[in-house]
Amino acid sequence: MEHKIRKSVLNIETIHHDGGAPATAPLRIAIAAVVMENPFAGRYEADLMPFMESLKPIAKDLTQRMLEALGVDRAAIEIFGKGSMVGTDGELEHAAMWHAPGGAGVKEVLGARGFVAAGKMVATLGSRLQMPLVYVNSPWVRSHYNTTQLCIHDAPKPRELVFALAIGTGGRVHARLQGLTREQAEAGKGPPF
Repeated sequence: MEHKIRKSVLNIETIHHDGGAPATAPLRIAIAAVVMENPFAGRYEADLMPFMESLKPIAKDLTQRMLEALGVDRAAIEIFGKGSMVGTDGELEHAAMWHAPGGAGVKEVLGARGFVAAGKMVATLGSRLQMPLVYVNSPWVRSHYNTTQLCIHDAPKPRELVFALAIGTGGRVHARLQGLTREQAEAGKGPPF
């Protein structure tokens, strides 16, 4: 299935501290997104599955781009999330098409097994998409709960979709609210998801 991509975006944020001493290793968060034509804008389509299933290669490509931009291999990634926006001639279900392939694609590239948190919205030019972030192998690691956002000044236009992923190198800088640790999650402790 053809995807009419107008543009792609890649951002990297580096957090050195959050009020305390500088972190030994700064937290780095990458966001990658594509802006594409919404083939369902302005009309109701009962079967969205073929288009949804065609999106997984985009998720894999975005993940590879982020890894390359961060200059790390997949083992260095500890958090991820996803999000989508649909322009006003579309419907929220069009944005929701990203959830299964976006999550499956990023997990496959990273070799992760966790639940990929998501945000989605009907949006206008310059809207801010909030994307929740969680630990890549368990949604219960409290130190890794975070949020990032994406704003593209000229997207989404009314007949467009924005599909985005985010990955990062660790938990919050100065996290100190206890709870299940990354090490405990890797040892199989904590609630199932």
